[in-house]
Amino acid sequence: MEGQELPYVLIDCIGGKHGVYEDHVEFLEKHFHLISMKEYLENKKSLSEKIRAIYMWYHKPVINEELLQSLPNLKIVASSGVGIDHLDLHLLSSYGVKVANTPFAVSTDTADFGMALMLASSRRLVEGYQMAVSPDTEYFPADWLGAEVSGATLGIVGMGTIGYKVAQRAKAFEMKILYHNRNRRNKEEESAVGAVYCKKIDDLLQQSDFVFLSVTLTPQTHKLIGKRELELMKPTATLINISRGLVVDQDALVEALEKKVIKAAALDVTYPEPLPRDHPLLKLKNIIITPHIGSATKKTRRLMMEDMTESIQAGLTGLPIPNEVLL
Repeated sequence: MEGQELPYVLIDCIGGKHGVYEDHVEFLEKHFHLISMKEYLENKKSLSEKIRAIYMWYHKPVINEELLQSLPNLKIVASSGVGIDHLDLHLLSSYGVKVANTPFAVSTDTADFGMALMLASSRRLVEGYQMAVSPDTEYFPADWLGAEVSGATLGIVGMGTIGYKVAQRAKAFEMKILYHNRNRRNKEEESAVGAVYCKKIDDLLQQSDFVFLSVTLTPQTHKLIGKRELELMKPTATLINISRGLVVDQDALVEALEKKVIKAAALDVTYPEPLPRDHPLLKLKNIIITPHIGSATKKTRRLMMEDMTESIQAGLTGLPIPNEVLL
């Protein structure tokens, strides 16, 4: 693009809690003229017609109708991660704005992390660490036991890219794999991981030792797992959620864990994030909660940035957009 002005791209900020990573800036500035929200708001008159894309790093900047009305030449929004529940796709489409995300960049690390949660919960890793380092520990009890993962039944709810990668990993643990999905996988894909399709989620819940949630948050999956679904699960089962917090009714989950309706839960996502410090989930011993870090590795975050860059470039030059989100 030598000799041409770089396209103007709106970002929230650089660095800080929610900003673009500082070590990504050099790469991005080779391709775009980055404009922070602060700079934009201070110079809206001169910048509004120049901005052609929004680089949305972890839900920032927030996109609403007021912003869209002020950016008449906006062509594309590239959003980090796989979830799109923070975007109003119909609103964006009404302004002729296309959307891209980064589902493939995050899938491997998120599947790895889901397996880590399952192993940590089943073998009581956090409790074991606390026992090992506690100043009150005088001996390690011989009857302090966890649950087996190898050979257990895993029920995957949401067999998309992440869910399928979880199944590939679970196969190595010789797990029996069940799955429930909006669309059934083809026979070759099922056979490759030994997965059995459950048309009804109830069948999966009743049979699984570990129920693994990897669905997209939609109106149909909002509080997909509630009191009824938890009561269908085995009392020895563990619920693992790496999708979105709102896929689970948290009040029902608190009750199920307190009353031992299910054995345990392991969550990388909650609502809100973080939970209020007095939330009852934080007081339970049969739960592991992590701070939404399924894709949080340096390599994956850079790959996400590169994928977003590629999508913006394609959207601005009329080429097919990688990972375009379609209504």
